[in-house]
Amino acid sequence: MTDKEQYKKVFDKVASFGMEPLEVYRLMQKKRKHTYIHKAAAAAAAAALIVCSTGVAYAANVGGIQRTIQLWVHGDQTNAELVIEDGNYSYSVSYQEDGSAQTISGGGVAIEDDGTERPLTEEEIMTELYMPEVEYKEDGTVWVYYYNQKIDVTDSFEDGVCYVKLVNGDETRYLTIKYDDGYSVSSQKYPSPDSFN
Repeated sequence: MTDKEQYKKVFDKVASFGMEPLEVYRLMQKKRKHTYIHKAAAAAAAAALIVCSTGVAYAANVGGIQRTIQLWVHGDQTNAELVIEDGNYSYSVSYQEDGSAQTISGGGVAIEDDGTERPLTEEEIMTELYMPEVEYKEDGTVWVYYYNQKIDVTDSFEDGVCYVKLVNGDETRYLTIKYDDGYSVSSQKYPSPDSFN
């Protein structure tokens, strides 16, 4: 005989002290409903807490994606608070000599095959953030930055054009720079200097 059967046998013999079996059943039902109400109230409170905390995080970020990331800025790795919203991004870094922070922003739209515009995706923005950067310094030198690389390309210009091969692990980028007239990057070959006029 199991424990359940033994308890039933013992309590079947105990009188309900003048209560009809139907009354005992109703009391037990009320007790069960009370337990369900507590569980439902706890579930509602947990749902409200989740909704409120999500709303606060959304309000603090005005609907965009915000997170701390590590970026290579001018050849140095640094932490930055990146905010992405509607295909645009911004972040602040303090890489200047005086230690002051500078806000950098960018982004834009992509044009689909059918000619429609759409905001850049987060993946496209991250790809843009890790592209090589060209800087013209006040002393007349030209520098290329790519991940942890800082390359002075000032003396590499011939007829106003410079070609730089950049390698980071398995990733290779071919950079063509027209002095003071822009630059273009490709993963296949050096872009023609006439292609980005």
